[in-house]
Amino acid sequence: MTTLLPTYRPSTRAIPIALAAMALSACVSTPGPQVAGSGTCKDASLGWAVGQPADEANLRRLSSESGAGLVNPIGPTTAVKHDTRSDRLRVYIDAQNQITAARCE
Repeated sequence: MTTLLPTYRPSTRAIPIALAAMALSACVSTPGPQVAGSGTCKDASLGWAVGQPADEANLRRLSSESGAGLVNPIGPTTAVKHDTRSDRLRVYIDAQNQITAARCE
């Protein structure tokens, strides 16, 4: 009685999986966002932004006026962690892309 062993055939799925793994490993080594500004956020004079569109020009203006090192736009479905950083400005945006608040948090 002879026993036949199954022969090994490489799966055609192995190549895309290997490529995906390599692509993800490349993402891990990329640096995070660059922090600019003085590093201390001040939000006392940012009330003008409420009701304005959350476009690039307004976010850049908020960044420069607040002195924040990091601007963090928060959409209506974005979950946030309740930690505090002295260099972060959180800009809260509604579903119509309007700024509802800008706070140092």
